[in-house]
Amino acid sequence: MPELLRMTVDGLPLSAFVDPGRTLLRVLRDDLGRTGTKEGCDDSECGACMVLVDGQPVNSCSYLALQAAGREITTVEGLAGADGLHPLQRAFLEGGGIQCGFCTPGMLISALALLQADPDPSEEFIRDGLAGNLCRCTGYQPIIQAVLHAAAEMRAGDGVPATGSSGGG
Repeated sequence: MPELLRMTVDGLPLSAFVDPGRTLLRVLRDDLGRTGTKEGCDDSECGACMVLVDGQPVNSCSYLALQAAGREITTVEGLAGADGLHPLQRAFLEGGGIQCGFCTPGMLISALALLQADPDPSEEFIRDGLAGNLCRCTGYQPIIQAVLHAAAEMRAGDGVPATGSSGGG
């Protein structure tokens, strides 16, 4: 029997009736129209479905939607703000960190989480932080360079790596 799920998604309070066995990925994409979050392997192996739950990266394909009750969810749609693209999005675009684009939403979310943990990361820290995200196109180096570039830009700004529309992440 469906249950009412209330959560905050990209800064907006949202609710939906969901069956207990549905994943957060399915609710985000099918019920809430957040299609930026991708379904890759459906087995928590590729990272394409990564979202932040209360600031922590999770594979939404294996996270039950009802576990998100009362929580703050950040999807890739929540990165850009009224002022334009998030520094991570800009750096990925400008630095060639995007090719086919399928892994990009999960990479961006994972990169945001790692920059929240360490605003001045080493290349090794970035590699470790993105280890759960698979990319078959870029060879990872442009992605790592994009994260380093975005980190520098964010430190030069207000020093706080936050999402655009949710006011924090």
